Amino acid sequence: MLRLFTNILFTLSLGLSILLTPSASWAYPFWAQQNYENPREATGKIVCANCHLAHMTTQAEVPQSVRANSVFKTVVKIPYKNGTTEIGADGSNVPLQVGAVVMLPDGFKLAPQDLWDENIKEETQGVYFTQYSEDKENIILVGPLPGDQNKEIVFPILAPDPETNSNINFGKYSIHVGGNRGRGQVYPTGEKSNNTIFASNESGIISAITSNEDGSSLLTIQTTEGKSISETIPAGPTLIVKEGDNVEPGTAFTNDPNMGGFGQLDIEVVLQNPIRIYGLLAFFAAVAIAQVLLVLKKKQVEKVQAAEGI
Repeated sequence: MLRLFTNILFTLSLGLSILLTPSASWAYPFWAQQNYENPREATGKIVCANCHLAHMTTQAEVPQSVRANSVFKTVVKIPYKNGTTEIGADGSNVPLQVGAVVMLPDGFKLAPQDLWDENIKEETQGVYFTQYSEDKENIILVGPLPGDQNKEIVFPILAPDPETNSNINFGKYSIHVGGNRGRGQVYPTGEKSNNTIFASNESGIISAITSNEDGSSLLTIQTTEGKSISETIPAGPTLIVKEGDNVEPGTAFTNDPNMGGFGQLDIEVVLQNPIRIYGLLAFFAAVAIAQVLLVLKKKQVEKVQAAEGI
């Protein structure tokens, strides 16, 4: 009996401690970037996709191979139709903005500006690059930026040198890229933004719709159980229901104002060993010399055969 009482007391204490003193990972959704060391989950999904729920294509280009201690460009392409607008936080229409994240292998990083050539300086004008964190210089963030002028974002990258960094080896490496256009549908706190669909959680009848000065709307619903509940719709989404409408769980109150979306992909780049290039060139030279010698030998044999036939 005493043991049962002890177990019950322990369970209650544990439950109260979880409810009253949650850790940061419980208090905020796990996709909040500022609370995590790495923005890429174990499944391969970049956590931006948990707030930007719609999917849109993102493209990226890198050289097939790069030399050690050289600067190369990673180009992230975020396509969408020119002139597209989105709902701002205040409910007004604003131009669509874009952003991107490039997750480089360890050792790769944003190239210092003194290594940028004139072409890179021109292509990155107006773009501000930031590191994901102080100790993650291989993860680079950009945005938000005006979308119409930044559908292609150039990241100047400095490749590492295995001769000066023993942790780096020549070979193939993966680069993880994410590109976003538009605002998210969920805030890092887990709350809905005004850039998403609002729907009913109950069955009932919409008894009243009240418009507020800030552009938001208050819907009063008489449920089938006789209760009166209220739903607040922020400024931005357009109401597609009216007073007297019957609603069920999942019935949309608004249209979908979202015009953006997030996309990600993985690309590969080879950190090329110059010795392999020299060896390949030597092999090509040897093959060319062998071909020339074979041709000369064939000509010599043809001359001998011609002389014997006279």
